[in-house]
Amino acid sequence: MENINRVVLIGTGAVGCSYAYSMINQGVAEELVLIDVNEAKAEGEVMDLNHGMPFAPSPINVWHGSYRDCETADLVVITAGLPQKPGETRLELVEKNAKIFKQIIQNVMNSKFNGIFLVATNPVDILTYVTWKVSGLPKERVIGSGTVLDSARLRFAIGQYLKVDTRNVHAAIIGEHGDTELPVWSHAAVGIEPLKTVLENKKEISKECLQDIFVSVRDAAYHIIERKGATFYGIGMSLVRITKAILNNENSILTVSSYLNGEYGHSDVYVGVPAIINRSGIREIIELKLTEKEKTQFDHSVNVLKETMKPVIS
Repeated sequence: MENINRVVLIGTGAVGCSYAYSMINQGVAEELVLIDVNEAKAEGEVMDLNHGMPFAPSPINVWHGSYRDCETADLVVITAGLPQKPGETRLELVEKNAKIFKQIIQNVMNSKFNGIFLVATNPVDILTYVTWKVSGLPKERVIGSGTVLDSARLRFAIGQYLKVDTRNVHAAIIGEHGDTELPVWSHAAVGIEPLKTVLENKKEISKECLQDIFVSVRDAAYHIIERKGATFYGIGMSLVRITKAILNNENSILTVSSYLNGEYGHSDVYVGVPAIINRSGIREIIELKLTEKEKTQFDHSVNVLKETMKPVIS
């Protein structure tokens, strides 16, 4: 049993089920437990997922459980909470979902859980901070999905524009997972060539296109929510990517929501920055050398988060 990876998923809404479906299709863990306040919903999702098990790459034991199952879990993933409504910002969700979260975290910790938390519910940076505070776990073992999805959206958009495989595009968005996030153009690359050089060599491509690309990425969730009501496939796959980095001890670099303790000139805040992820959680935060403009934008993003979270943590 020492080699069995158990993941507990709290919340079987669209995001949670997209995560569970991706977990099974990629064969990431040996055990997956689904918990939801609507027990019948969780039971139904388990039944449906298990019926596809003959086609999974490896067997996964999936069942509807309770908070007691968190005691021996390696990872607890939280997608529970109220969804973002059309026209509503992620930060406007803060007080409603913070109340829900405090109860969830207390229930998990009552099981004597001693693993890693992975938070996806919005506003993810603030709710990751709440999870850290309420759980009492080391900051390295409380992680938010941060700007992993935003960075993926940016890589996809650049790849589409340049007609290059998105997996060969290396670019990141940092800061709040929301309206104040920023692209780190100074470190973007296509293959091993800096993006700046690529644009200089392609005279037919305007540098002004980068701002248009970023705006489309920043506002992507609003456009998707307007059309289909919610976003869930992208974040579900992003969560699986983080899960693999943790369970496989990959030491992979991902832009997760991490606790800053002096890095980038800020402290006592969770925000999306590149970090090395392994079996212990966040091994190390990578402090990029930002341009003056990027640093100003990042400072603004952090300050907005700190101001918004005051009523939640007071």
